[in-house]
Amino acid sequence: MRIGVPKEIKNHESRVGLNTASVYTLTQHGHEVYIETNAGVNSGFTDALYKEAGATILSTADEIFEISELIVKVKEPLKEEYPKIRAEQVVFTYFHFASSKSLTDAMIKSKAICIAYETVENTKKQLPLLTPMSEVAGRMSVQQGAKYLEQPTGGKGKLLGGVAGVAPANVMIIGAGVVGTEAAKMASGLGAQVKLLDINIERLRYLSEILPANTQCLYSSKETIENLIKDCDLIIGSVLITGKRAPHIITREMIHRMEKGTVLVDVAIDQGGCFETSVPTSHENPIYKVDDIVHYCVTNIPGAVPVTSTNALNNVTLPYILEIANKGWKKACQENKGLQKGLSIYRGSIIYPAIADTFNLPCAQISFE
Repeated sequence: MRIGVPKEIKNHESRVGLNTASVYTLTQHGHEVYIETNAGVNSGFTDALYKEAGATILSTADEIFEISELIVKVKEPLKEEYPKIRAEQVVFTYFHFASSKSLTDAMIKSKAICIAYETVENTKKQLPLLTPMSEVAGRMSVQQGAKYLEQPTGGKGKLLGGVAGVAPANVMIIGAGVVGTEAAKMASGLGAQVKLLDINIERLRYLSEILPANTQCLYSSKETIENLIKDCDLIIGSVLITGKRAPHIITREMIHRMEKGTVLVDVAIDQGGCFETSVPTSHENPIYKVDDIVHYCVTNIPGAVPVTSTNALNNVTLPYILEIANKGWKKACQENKGLQKGLSIYRGSIIYPAIADTFNLPCAQISFE
């Protein structure tokens, strides 16, 4: 199969779809891999290293999209890329369709085969292709939150862990999935007082046993959140409903009760954001303020650490890419029900129910006969 990797064009997105180890594996299986020039340089992979691994370097994204049967990306296609995607072409990437009607419409119009990393499941009903980036984003949410708590960036001027004789910052994390758990580990490790909220009692029971004493695991309710926000210094939103738009857990009205300089980090922004006042931002301009409350809503948080993120992502995507390349997308999805869960848009029809529900559009069924 001809596999193409275009350079990511999202603002400050330095990750790349395939690393050299993945290229080598794919070419050893007889597949042709085409890399856009300099696509991996910010992740530590030069054109020379890709050539050594067996790839062919092409000069433009147009060439990559033209020659490839399978496109492997990291982020969703942007407007400039929509016309390059053609019917029957397989695109394997993070799509996060529920946050963008224009992307959804464009992929329907393209009649391409869209397989979304974020909804692929394993046999345990987990999301293996979302997990490594959630780990990175969870850890970075605390790193970024700590930075923007500094006074020069508009925060309260508090050190997350405090010092002897001075109380640490108060951190609230909403959602105890992979992102929330990693954020809690980081924040508690830095010495903050952490409140981790979720509605899954079994998950809270488990985490209360493994997380340090400065982390409290609490049942998430509107009342609990309202009681906590007035004393919070950093609030991290990590609510995920697979394939659907994130619900607004922090309302605009709640913002008014927060202290000036409180920092909000919305890790759910890829799925529309879980704070009502959230608006997507970039690494170039990562923050804005609403009523003196700092909002960090970068849509590609792991893109800031591409060396770590690209390799972590490839560790989990390669087996699926290899399966698609070896068998063709249809047979691969037919035989691997977890990969089939990633099928979102197929030949002009939405086939993932949560996306159809989000935009009130019809949902089709695919036949593998």
